[in-house]
Amino acid sequence: MAYREIRKLGDEVLRKKALEVTVFDNRLKMLIEDMVETMKKANGIGLAAPQVGILKRVVVIDIGEGLYTFVNPEIIEMSGEIIDIEGCLSIPGVYGEVARPKKLKVKAQDEKGLSFEIEAEGLFARAICHEVDHLNGVLFIDKAKNIIEEKKDEA
Repeated sequence: MAYREIRKLGDEVLRKKALEVTVFDNRLKMLIEDMVETMKKANGIGLAAPQVGILKRVVVIDIGEGLYTFVNPEIIEMSGEIIDIEGCLSIPGVYGEVARPKKLKVKAQDEKGLSFEIEAEGLFARAICHEVDHLNGVLFIDKAKNIIEEKKDEA
């Protein structure tokens, strides 16, 4: 496992659409392991492969209830709406209010290529939407209202 650099706002890879994963091999497994390590080191709850410079449809999420890996995720159902504050590891110090579905159902594959569906709500649903947006070149600031930037201490 290795820590990978998180790409920041302005890096063109963050605005590109990620490609479908068709090969489920040790390289994919290593990418997922590296993404998990990178996410944890950065104190994040989710990370998409484009955030580490890889244009593949891979997402890892851990909101404190265990690790989830989504390969080729597709949101197939959404209901309700919640507006809450979001931030992003690729846009440090910036937050904004974003409307996301209250509940959703996502279809994806695991690291071995096995298909599954899972229902999510609340923060888990928000994290899935946020990371799937990354796979499509969309950042939370594209959807956010009332964007807030943390003030940097000037010494």
